[in-house]
Amino acid sequence: VQLQASGGGLVQAGGFLRLSCVVSGGTINGRGMGWFRRAPGNERELVAAISWTADITYYADSVKGRFTISRDNAKNTVYLQMNTLKPEDTAVYYCATGHTGWGTGQRHYDYWGQGTQVTVSS
Repeated sequence: VQLQASGGGLVQAGGFLRLSCVVSGGTINGRGMGWFRRAPGNERELVAAISWTADITYYADSVKGRFTISRDNAKNTVYLQMNTLKPEDTAVYYCATGHTGWGTGQRHYDYWGQGTQVTVSS
């Protein structure tokens, strides 16, 4: 299973980006999906997660109301819409597949993408 994340880039504060993660070599059906990020000097943190039926979502407090996670199981793709970006959102963003239909702990996730850099300038 391979995950290819894209959509990162440089954006000014207040701007927006949409990240995509395409999964190949396997299906995301039945799997929860998550977006994580790691900023320099920080540990990797879960930003958003979505259950495989998309009826349950989780957001870190720091992104609630600004980020939206979604998925298209037919396209084996998960998205992260990021609005009203702040400099503190600067990080490498990773997508990951869960080994069950829902989970938020890092141990729940078994396959990881290579990451896409998001840089927000002030």
